[in-house]
Amino acid sequence: MSRPPLLLLLLLLLPPGILAASWAAWMPPAVAGLAGSCASIPCRFSYPEELRPGSVQGLWYFGSPYPKNYPPVVARSRPGGVHESFEGRARLVGDPGVRDCSLELGPPLSAELGGRYYFRGDLGGYNQYSFSEHTTLQVLEAPVLEVPPEVVAGAVAELRCRVPDSCPRQRPRLRWEGARELPEVSEREWREDAAGAASVVSRLRFRARREDGGRNLGCQVTLPNASLAFSAAVALDVQYEPQVLEVSGPPEALEGSPVHLGCSAEGRPPPLLTWFRGPQVLREEPGAAALPLHLAQVSPADSGTYTCVAENRHGRHNRSLELHVAYAPRTPVLNGTFWVLAGEQVRLTCSALSHPAPILTVARGRRVVAAAVYERQVSLELAAAAPEDGGEYLCRAENQHGHSSAAFNLTVEYPPVVLPESRCAPVGEGLARCVCAAAAVPAPALAFELPALNGSVAEGHRDFALTWSAPGAARAALTLRGTDLEPRLAVLCHARNGHGSARVQLRFHHPAGLVWAKVGPVGAVVAFAVVIALVCYLSQSRRKKASGSPEVTPVTPAGGRDPEPRPLRVRWLRRWALGVGEGPGSAPPPEAAPPPPKPARGSPEEPPEYAEIRVK
Repeated sequence: MSRPPLLLLLLLLLPPGILAASWAAWMPPAVAGLAGSCASIPCRFSYPEELRPGSVQGLWYFGSPYPKNYPPVVARSRPGGVHESFEGRARLVGDPGVRDCSLELGPPLSAELGGRYYFRGDLGGYNQYSFSEHTTLQVLEAPVLEVPPEVVAGAVAELRCRVPDSCPRQRPRLRWEGARELPEVSEREWREDAAGAASVVSRLRFRARREDGGRNLGCQVTLPNASLAFSAAVALDVQYEPQVLEVSGPPEALEGSPVHLGCSAEGRPPPLLTWFRGPQVLREEPGAAALPLHLAQVSPADSGTYTCVAENRHGRHNRSLELHVAYAPRTPVLNGTFWVLAGEQVRLTCSALSHPAPILTVARGRRVVAAAVYERQVSLELAAAAPEDGGEYLCRAENQHGHSSAAFNLTVEYPPVVLPESRCAPVGEGLARCVCAAAAVPAPALAFELPALNGSVAEGHRDFALTWSAPGAARAALTLRGTDLEPRLAVLCHARNGHGSARVQLRFHHPAGLVWAKVGPVGAVVAFAVVIALVCYLSQSRRKKASGSPEVTPVTPAGGRDPEPRPLRVRWLRRWALGVGEGPGSAPPPEAAPPPPKPARGSPEEPPEYAEIRVK
């Protein structure tokens, strides 16, 4: 099927009645042609029918429609002069008599021919009219490549090569170069006619890849029966989402030391790089290929996940690294109950922050009572607390970077216990001193009870003295004077606190039964001399007995039989003479103790143990 003539198309496009209405012209607003080729400007015009001219002529002006401006004449329908620039290069190919004013330029077209072209109709006499409608000619040195604003990797891209088809004698042929290696490539060619300006269009479609960035694609144009060739090329700018290539930095740093982190990325367009720690933005820079991050002196708060994010309008990508800040243990934190009653359960925890995790120990003195290795918490547990569990403890945390500790006291409260040091003892002529000591938490209140006197002595009495008091014990002294020292006087130590009380009778020895208290220091020297003399006497008696000459004569009562010897032992006598005894509360030897078996008379092995001393 043949295409309708261009003139017929122009007639169909004219508004109804334009041919009979008034002066009017129609032509494409713009026409393009390849340099060295030709270009045709289709044109139709009209004039009032009542004029009925005998002949109709026409001419083309360049640059202006008004003769008074002396524009260059491009072409005429009747013989006449034209501007030298257009001589032999422009022809009015249409017949003005039939209202056809078409103009052909070239070959060859050159750049100086580009511009505005105006038609003027001449019907004779004063019936001449310059039309304001005009066509702008553009002379091209190469085909027009239409490249999309963005070629994005992964998406389908479409390029178009457009070349004017304005020279009827030379139809252009188009071919793509550099497209063979493109994926999913396809080509299509067609002819377009926009407002009377025809062009040939070739479309190249493919799926873009990142590696296609910078690839040269070209459109080659040839004309038949001519050596002319035109080409246009473009380097593909393939845009793609960013990619973080590398993040660098140490996985661990010591507290107080500097740390340098690095991030490198690529993307098209160049991405915005940002360093994050968690949600916090640390640093950012647009259009950067690399972004360092400097931490002058790291602390434990700087530990965490550091993320480098690269983003542009096509996407976002990130990479992360973990930074651990090593540091010595912080002061341990203690939790639990530090006060219990004896018998209750104890559970205390000691925790400390550090990196790496510490070795935790709980010690009492030099004895470790609880430990945890590479843990953040250690527990001290006692099923039933005893009084001896109370006291000061030390929780210590340590790792290779240092150590720290925290001391704490465990208070175990319990009712009073009277201590063994509680007793009474003479301190001088007619004086005795009683001590009452008790252990308890909290410290007990002490008092002396005197049942024989039906009374008690406590703090505030003139004979009562609190000699020592501490959270775990107390000691008090009572001074007894001569009038109070009865032979059977009982003294009780009474201790009490909020958890209970204890009452114990003190061991008491009356001063009247002790030689030391009666004789005083001088008497003690005499008694010591008597003891020495007695020991010497007994030794001499043994020797004489062995030789048959005894110096000690047993006491014989009237009746002629040996009396029962008194159970007075020499060892106890020596201790009694020195005022020592078996202890502060020691009693004299029992009078009713059975005597040892009496040796045979004249036996030299053993002298009598109980004897009465006589001096010859």
